[in-house]
Amino acid sequence: MSIFSNIFGGGEKSKASSNKNTNIKWILLNALEQLETIKEQSKTESIFIFKHSTRCGISSMVIKQFEKLFTEEHQRLKVYYLDLLSYRNVSDKVGYTFQVQHQSPQLLIIKNGVCVYHASHYDITQTELSRFL
Repeated sequence: MSIFSNIFGGGEKSKASSNKNTNIKWILLNALEQLETIKEQSKTESIFIFKHSTRCGISSMVIKQFEKLFTEEHQRLKVYYLDLLSYRNVSDKVGYTFQVQHQSPQLLIIKNGVCVYHASHYDITQTELSRFL
């Protein structure tokens, strides 16, 4: 995959299936109905939503750094990947549902149906993942 593909496109496919250098098992977030599933899952575990802009250089750097935060102990965390350019309606609904102003890139952590933590830009890389196990 060329550098241009990494920056300008293929975001959904590349995150979901081809990145073998990470302990993250990305789950595509591409349908409004999945938000109910996320709320339900969050009753028993922390759910992560990573909103990514495939056209933003900062977002591309941050997602790579975020992936490096994941160790083997974090593998069981559920992490949804949202390509906000391809699924703008889902991104808008995420913000409305969890009462978080849109940012890009952005990380939301959902527990018991509400957003208990959110960060954007380089603050994402400062997130202490273990506290959400």
